[in-house]
Amino acid sequence: MSRRTILIAGASIAGPTLAWWLVRAGFEVTIVENAAALRAGGNGVDIREQALEIIGRMGLAEAVRGKAIRMHGMRFVDGHDQETARLSMAAMEQAIGTEDIEIPRGDLARILHDATANDVAYLFGDSITAMAQDPEGVDVTFRQAPARRFDMVIGADGLHSAVRAHAFGPEAGFVRFRQHYFAVAGCELELGERGWATFYNEPGRSAALYRPETGRGLLNFIFRSDAALDYHHRDLPQQRHLLRDAFSGLGWHVPAMLDAADVAPDFYFDSLSQVQMSDWSRGRVALVGDAAYCASPASGAGALLALSGAYRLAGELAAETDPQRAFQRYQAAQQPLVAQKQAQLFTGLSVPRTGLGIVFRNLLVRSSLLKLLAGFQNDRTEPLRVYDFSTGALP
Repeated sequence: MSRRTILIAGASIAGPTLAWWLVRAGFEVTIVENAAALRAGGNGVDIREQALEIIGRMGLAEAVRGKAIRMHGMRFVDGHDQETARLSMAAMEQAIGTEDIEIPRGDLARILHDATANDVAYLFGDSITAMAQDPEGVDVTFRQAPARRFDMVIGADGLHSAVRAHAFGPEAGFVRFRQHYFAVAGCELELGERGWATFYNEPGRSAALYRPETGRGLLNFIFRSDAALDYHHRDLPQQRHLLRDAFSGLGWHVPAMLDAADVAPDFYFDSLSQVQMSDWSRGRVALVGDAAYCASPASGAGALLALSGAYRLAGELAAETDPQRAFQRYQAAQQPLVAQKQAQLFTGLSVPRTGLGIVFRNLLVRSSLLKLLAGFQNDRTEPLRVYDFSTGALP
């Protein structure tokens, strides 16, 4: 029996998760990743509800808990470092009705990579330069590796997906800018209260210090911009300059935070954007995670959509010999959750546009209303199907 071959672009969350399940269904999997190595650090991602269920089915729950960011909750301060509101993690978990594990994106990617490294061929420091598909397969040309033919190609390569560009066209047709930009970076600053995420707001701007009980801290910046900024998503000096321009003149610990971001090796900057597509597949090429349906980091659902989408896509490919039918069934199963999460952007609370908005947000935090709003983050979709991953090999 021959194994179906599949190429996945992207080694962050969706790609290795998809690979883990496809290997169990009998596929021969290759992952190509543009970066020379896994990116460390990164913003914290939430693992709860269906995401936690999938991680549990993979036997990785304890590994994820072992890398969790140990935080007691969120606190909000003014420019004089006087606390204006506080919300505990225990209260948030009670509101959403589930355990909520926050883990740095890079740590989750490392766990998923290590769980697949012995079964998957990884091509780091490489990328797809051309694809040509016919009814039987896809011919792929790489920047470095020899050209190969695969039965299918999956783009799990994020907001700026190269696979999407090759198969569907320029990202301008699918990426919707949501009037905000964000930046994250690891730091060693001993500022803010240990064990808490401390947020400082001015109208249209948010600067936050995550200071866990142990380990490095994390800087998080968000600012509003009515117009899209002109920059290249790989030009780090330009991005740092844009960040400084946006936060110039702010008090609190912002100057020290900007200095730390200037030298952070894991600095990351991008727009808060969504990907909206009517179809997530074309022939033998499909997309998963942010490449197909990014909800933006402001939704708090990136890891959930990546993990659940990868699981459902693998399950449908294991159950169906026709890739196009499998892709259609995957989209039908995942679409309700995507629609729910893309409607949940909380920038009005995290980055109020006015001083009055900041006051109102703080009142919400001090009351029980924000806890009620948190309950709306629950996954109000169908339970995860249990797929049979023993049927993937074809004669």
